[in-house]
Amino acid sequence: MITKPDKNIVRKRRHARVRKSVSGTEQRPRLNVYRSNKHIYVQVIDDINGVTIASASTKENDLNVDSTSNLDAAVKIGELIAKRAQDKGYKSVVFDRGGYLYHGRVKALADAAREAGLEF
Repeated sequence: MITKPDKNIVRKRRHARVRKSVSGTEQRPRLNVYRSNKHIYVQVIDDINGVTIASASTKENDLNVDSTSNLDAAVKIGELIAKRAQDKGYKSVVFDRGGYLYHGRVKALADAAREAGLEF
């Protein structure tokens, strides 16, 4: 009997393929997304210096959302990370979707970050 590979293993392979060419610099850091069943996490990372510039997640207490695993929460996190990155002086980033399909919560987060002023 042939079994299908685990979805997370396939995602990690896809992410490794993408990370070969996607890297954040000091001028244009990488906006990384991690999505779990209950939460969504986002970081702005300078890969050359190995520094996380800004981060946001649905685990933060001051977020005020009904559910942490829906589109509304992803939109709030997108707006929050854009504000935090711009406060640190970064307007342009490289989007790293973490191997996830550009759909649903990942797309909502990216669109909200764009509308809040981040360029990618």
